[in-house]
Amino acid sequence: MIEVIEHGRVRELRLARPPANALSPELLAEIGARVAAAPAEGAAALVLSGAEGMFTGGLDVPLLLGLDRAGLKRALETFFGAMAALAASELPVAAAITGHSPAGGAVLSLFCDWRVMAEGPYVVGFNEVRIGIPMPAVVADALTRVVGRRQAERLCQTGSLMSPAEALAIGLVDRVTPVERVVEEAVEWCAALAELPAHALRGTRRTVRADLVAIVERSRSADVESLVAEWFRPEVQGPLAALAAKLGAR
Repeated sequence: MIEVIEHGRVRELRLARPPANALSPELLAEIGARVAAAPAEGAAALVLSGAEGMFTGGLDVPLLLGLDRAGLKRALETFFGAMAALAASELPVAAAITGHSPAGGAVLSLFCDWRVMAEGPYVVGFNEVRIGIPMPAVVADALTRVVGRRQAERLCQTGSLMSPAEALAIGLVDRVTPVERVVEEAVEWCAALAELPAHALRGTRRTVRADLVAIVERSRSADVESLVAEWFRPEVQGPLAALAAKLGAR
């Protein structure tokens, strides 16, 4: 479900679960495992990418709707595990947002170091509240870290999906570029960091990203329990079923 492409010392992890790169538990587990294993395998930096036009459509809602409470809890724990692996990565990670990136895709990008997004008719954002799910603390806190409290408050409450230009204007992404250049520019950004002394870079990363690691660790247990409870509320199951039907019709 992940294609590994080597660009010299920069390793690209390309999501390859068509048609929408929906984040199944298996895909999320593979993301976490490959990020964690990369330093020992000789990579100096990582690029997380998707298909042209579609970074990821977010969590695999149709699949998750078929799970019982225990299964959903395990799936969400895997999602949080992927966040934790990205947050604590010894290596710099650039998100090459190659197209649409709503919900879970936008969440994963928050835990990368740098985000470059394709220009064009694509959207990125956090629409949890629109389907009746309160924003998890880990997402709200990680988003605040990237765009500041006022913008994070607005985005969490409205569930707005933004164009690449809008995302760039508030700092949710660091660069917007033609879709055919997204991965290339992410690789270039990573390659520049890969030239720095590795020991100094890794030590500095532990310092400057300690707050991001703490965001995941302090919230994950309570967030998972809360999300499971919210997921099975009748007021949420209806919108989720409608969303699943919409996704299945595409």
